[in-house]
Amino acid sequence: MDPLSDIIALLGPSAAIAKPITGRGRWGVRYRAHDAPGFTIILAGEAWVAFEGGAPLRLAQGDFLLMPTTPPFSLSSEAGLPCTWVEPRGEAVRHGDQPGDPDFIALGGSFAFERANAPLLLSLLPDLIHIPAAQGRATRFGQLIDMLADECLSSHPGKELITRRLLEMLLVEALRWRPGGGEADHRGLLGAMRDPSLARALRAMHEDVRAPWTVAQLASVAGMSRSAFAARFGEALGCGPIEYLARWRMAIAKHALLRGDRSLGRIAEEIGYDSASAFSTAFRKRLGCPPGSFARLHGGGGPELSPRAPASPHRGRGATG
Repeated sequence: MDPLSDIIALLGPSAAIAKPITGRGRWGVRYRAHDAPGFTIILAGEAWVAFEGGAPLRLAQGDFLLMPTTPPFSLSSEAGLPCTWVEPRGEAVRHGDQPGDPDFIALGGSFAFERANAPLLLSLLPDLIHIPAAQGRATRFGQLIDMLADECLSSHPGKELITRRLLEMLLVEALRWRPGGGEADHRGLLGAMRDPSLARALRAMHEDVRAPWTVAQLASVAGMSRSAFAARFGEALGCGPIEYLARWRMAIAKHALLRGDRSLGRIAEEIGYDSASAFSTAFRKRLGCPPGSFARLHGGGGPELSPRAPASPHRGRGATG
């Protein structure tokens, strides 16, 4: 799989909360920050969203907004209206005038990820993904929005299940969205995957995570000089290529530890360490605790702590970090 698919599969995203948000007349609400990726899909009407220090952003029917990390924000029927603090709730919300049909309808909520590795994905994404209806309408993304709108406004049997599955598909479509027009942002994993040179290096690392990659080897895969590759990779991902590889290896290890179905030796072999002890030392250095303690702390089944699985046959690999 490509790097984005790898990471999404590892995190197993799901729609944790999906609720209708309606409004009528003039209204404005403000939300505090929370540690879950938030989304809003405008099904009818329009609204304005504003983040601290930023200009208000108009959201129109068919627009999709994804906030990988949800900072404090306001949502209002008109730009600049006074806003009242409200607490997020899991049920339907009505803003403004209560009587009468709403002139604004949205679906809002949050996604849940495997918490142990969620920071990895969030650190690789832009602060905000806004897909205007005008850009998404003629694509599969627009079709998903239409299906969601139809499902949310209906009373079909199985409505909740279908809505959640459509939202999960929509999340993946949003994460791989390529904005039309203007300069694409090449920061983060999404931007790096749009850079052909960086994409080749990232795919190589994900396809063979056990390999003893060096910056020079990855630069060769990218078709760039070592210094130019290291600089461009660092600018896009916020870390060097070997540090990115180490983080990805540890993400795989954490996922395996939480599943509790592999020995330390097997985990070590799968991510490029020569032995369970070498892996345990690296894990403790990065996470501040031994692998077994991590699994117990996060509710995993715990690995077979005896390194019975054979050491990696790939001698000399000895992954670092």
